[in-house]
Amino acid sequence: MACLWGLLLITSRGVLEWLTSLPSVSHSKNLWLLTLEAVHSDILLEGYCPLQDPPVADLMKAHKLLGYLKNVIHIGIDVTEGKLVEKDTSMWQLQGEPTVLITLAHIFNYFSPLLCKVYLVEDVLMTFLLSILERGGAVEAHPLIQQLLDLMWLLMEEYEVHECLKQLLMSLLRAYRFSPIIPDLGLQIHYLRLTIAVLKHEKSRKYLLSNVLFDVLRSVVFFYIKSPLRVEEAGLQELIPTTWWPNRFTKEGKENKEVKEESAEERLRRRAYERGCQRLKKRIEVVEGLQVQILKLLLNNKDRGGGEASRYIFLNKFRKFLQENASNRGNLTVLCPPEYMVCFLHRLIAALRSFWDGHKAKTPATVSSEEAYVPPQLFYNGKVDYFDLQRLGGLLSHLKKTLKDDLAAKANVLIDPAELQAVTMDDLDEDEESATSAAQSQRPSAALAIGGALARPGWLSSPTLGRANRFLSTAAVSLMNPRRPLGALEKIKVRTLSVEQRTEEDIEGSHGNEGLLLGKPPEEPDQPITENSLLEVLDGIIMMYNLSVHQQLGKMVGVSDDVNEYAMALKDTEEKISRCPKRRRDIHEELLKSQKVFSEKLNHLSRRLAWINVTIYSKEKMQDIYWLLRVCIRTIEHGDRTGSLFAFMPEFYLSVAMNSYSALKNYFSPVNSMEELPGYEETLMRLAAILAKHFADSRIVGTDIRDSLMQALASYVCYPHSLRAVERIPEEQRISMMKSLLAPYEQRPWAQTNWILVRLWRGCGFGYRYTRLPHLLKTKPEDASLPSLQKPCPSTLLQRHMADLLSSDRDLAPSFLNSVLNQLNWAFSEFIGMIQEIQQAAERLERNFVDSRQLKVCATCFDLSVSLLRVLEMTVTLAPEIFLDWNRPSSELLLRRLAQLLNQVLNRVTAERNLFDRVVNLRLPGLESVDHYPILVAVTGILVRLLVDTDAQGVEHATAVLLADPCFQLRSIQYLLGHAEPSALAAAAPATEKRRFSLHTYTDYISTEELVKVDKMLNHLSEESKQAAATTLPTSEEDLCPICYAHPISAIFRPCSHKSCKACINQHLMNNKDCFFCKATITGVDDFTKPASS
Repeated sequence: MACLWGLLLITSRGVLEWLTSLPSVSHSKNLWLLTLEAVHSDILLEGYCPLQDPPVADLMKAHKLLGYLKNVIHIGIDVTEGKLVEKDTSMWQLQGEPTVLITLAHIFNYFSPLLCKVYLVEDVLMTFLLSILERGGAVEAHPLIQQLLDLMWLLMEEYEVHECLKQLLMSLLRAYRFSPIIPDLGLQIHYLRLTIAVLKHEKSRKYLLSNVLFDVLRSVVFFYIKSPLRVEEAGLQELIPTTWWPNRFTKEGKENKEVKEESAEERLRRRAYERGCQRLKKRIEVVEGLQVQILKLLLNNKDRGGGEASRYIFLNKFRKFLQENASNRGNLTVLCPPEYMVCFLHRLIAALRSFWDGHKAKTPATVSSEEAYVPPQLFYNGKVDYFDLQRLGGLLSHLKKTLKDDLAAKANVLIDPAELQAVTMDDLDEDEESATSAAQSQRPSAALAIGGALARPGWLSSPTLGRANRFLSTAAVSLMNPRRPLGALEKIKVRTLSVEQRTEEDIEGSHGNEGLLLGKPPEEPDQPITENSLLEVLDGIIMMYNLSVHQQLGKMVGVSDDVNEYAMALKDTEEKISRCPKRRRDIHEELLKSQKVFSEKLNHLSRRLAWINVTIYSKEKMQDIYWLLRVCIRTIEHGDRTGSLFAFMPEFYLSVAMNSYSALKNYFSPVNSMEELPGYEETLMRLAAILAKHFADSRIVGTDIRDSLMQALASYVCYPHSLRAVERIPEEQRISMMKSLLAPYEQRPWAQTNWILVRLWRGCGFGYRYTRLPHLLKTKPEDASLPSLQKPCPSTLLQRHMADLLSSDRDLAPSFLNSVLNQLNWAFSEFIGMIQEIQQAAERLERNFVDSRQLKVCATCFDLSVSLLRVLEMTVTLAPEIFLDWNRPSSELLLRRLAQLLNQVLNRVTAERNLFDRVVNLRLPGLESVDHYPILVAVTGILVRLLVDTDAQGVEHATAVLLADPCFQLRSIQYLLGHAEPSALAAAAPATEKRRFSLHTYTDYISTEELVKVDKMLNHLSEESKQAAATTLPTSEEDLCPICYAHPISAIFRPCSHKSCKACINQHLMNNKDCFFCKATITGVDDFTKPASS
């Protein structure tokens, strides 16, 4: 009953605090408060007891026994004089005096059972150990704790020591995790110092590593610095008395480049705020230093006394930790929280680099941590387990099978052919147990060769992956002696070991065994890198960043965004206060209240932001992520040199390279700038080379990673500094990249490719110098930092490469343009079909809601149509001869197809009171980008280039083809300049005046020179269409092409002699060689002219 009352007290006290924090809004709330206060007073008067009563008897015994222990430590025996003397307890040592040992053994005989109880460990033992460290100084200055641990291992039963240490670490972790944040972080420092003191004891450290730190506890908590829930809790008001926030953004969310000069008051506030941030940073750095010390103890590889060194125990536990987090992505109870992972990553990087550079100092021939990378052989020699993580080339079992010859030739790694024949992928459909037992009964030698390695446990969620790993476990991997020629197949059987089975020798190697570096390819340099174990730690750090760290870095940016939002709201409110009329005191008072609320919120958020900037986005943390980016770049470069073996690299290396760059660019600014990092320009260029080479790499088969590479390259070319990095990569790589971008669009993701080409052109096209569409300028973008909202930054260098490729390669240009025209036809047709459905839904009498997904797809089809038109404009401008030089075999056909599509677009968009007009006027959410301007200026740019900006012969060809198209309407061209036909004007006269579209109204976006060219084009087409109408003879239906009924018959097929126009047969022959009519194979096409007699 007492426990029940205790629980009620705790619950009611929490509810009371919560209700007290709410504003007074109702009488019922006050009644609640009175009731709860009465309950509290009753409970306290009637006698409250906690949920667990302290074990009074055991506590009394434990304190007495601890007192006896202190007395023994405090008093020594003077052998010469035969009396007891007082000694300094801090320097006490167990020297083997029989009397002291017997006394201590007698004490521990009673004390040991008590030290297995968690209450006593926390209240007695931990308190005593903490009191030893309270005297100050470094942990090393208190050897008494090490002596006491020696004593425990000597005088207590092993199971008692194990339980005591487990409970001690659990108590320390709880205390560290739940202690309040005080200004100097003293409590956290206190508990970390005791943790270090315990882990300095070698035998205790190894036991805790093997059985407790990763198995029982979530020890990553020790490396986390929790953010205070309330600013007052951490004393941030005292540390940072003055708050400040930047006013960098306009109302539209764009970064304000024309920032007013900082006033003297603002400068003083900013400097005071920065000083407060520095004070906070120094205090947090103390905690971070202690956390790094813990990891250095766990990574110690010199403590080989009594078994395996700590580092190798840690490696196996760390790998299992990564496996749990990689394989249980949907199980939140198993996953380590991402905020813990962020801190763990930074501390692990600090400890790793310390050991790496320490090894470099002892062995100067090795690589420094600044040049660190993971060698490619780790990805295919089976020494490091990557669980079910995807490789660049697909499933590991498939790679082992298809690349076995390359493994033998380049890395001296052989897959036993007998094993590959015995265990094929077809066999893997059998039940796992029966397959395993059959393999062991039929192939005992194979089972012996792999050392009886167990099949991977049941955490594999995919049956396919389970079968694949079973396939791998039964495939014997062997290595040849590299000093002998490949003909002498003397194989050394190598076991595929699980994490638990690995030893130090398997990792570091010895006596000719290279350990983790087994199977070095010839492209790898002979220079040693570092200790092999550190390479595996580095690999794990990169995997950890991919699992959850990057996601958490992006999440914490939300606080900075909140500060910007409130800063804009406060600025807007202050402007309203200044404009508020004096007679409206009611409005003025409300505005003052709003100003107070926003100011208080900003004061709170700016202090919280200071904490986050120090713990997550500091300059040192930024340098860690930058170091990780450079490690990934070097690893990818080394892997790329191995040729086909590059396919074995896990996908997450490329993901981390892209994501870490994105984090540096988007998450750490404006506090820290990436441009200040050492070697920034070179790193940017090397990453650009990776993106340019691998976005179309045939060795990479995963759809997701290929899309990620494409998106990263598309984002890269949107920003001037990264685009210039692309331009600085070797010319051969630039040309290869452009050739990949110009590959035909069919049967591959082409939208991102098209987007990249458009970004290279944006800023050069007709009326294409805008950042945002004219009709969207008054609206606020959702995210002003999006790549699509960056200022145009065209690349004339890459445009020149594109022009050279299209002009020189006569097969590339037709296939590329044919695919672009096909996709344009599809995208615009889909768009028209969708807006028809949207219009029909809007006109129904009953209330209808258009599906937001349908609106989004509709807007996407429109944007794709515009971008494809811009790519056509780019092509016509850079290489007009592809369309206008009719000596090229496909020029006339391409020009006719282009004219047909342009006329269709113009007719659909410019018709009076048409479907497009009605949908645009609806202004539906989701269709904001659908407007006349973007699509009409793109079409106009193509027409101006064909009909004005070219030589006389080109103008003649383009004009003839455009006018010959049955869909051509001069009215559509007149629409561009706001002209209307007399009939249309007469019909519109009685109606309400409506503003007509005209390019002349967009003088901020279209230059005077461009408008003059449009006028010239309209005049030219008007004259030519009049002449064509006067000279065109009527054509009988018999003389028209039986396929399109738009052009006269002009081609005859061989050998069947059927006829059509040239446009139809040329387009047909691109995909099919059979006759339209008789299905005979067409061997040739001749010109056809109707005989004069007929």
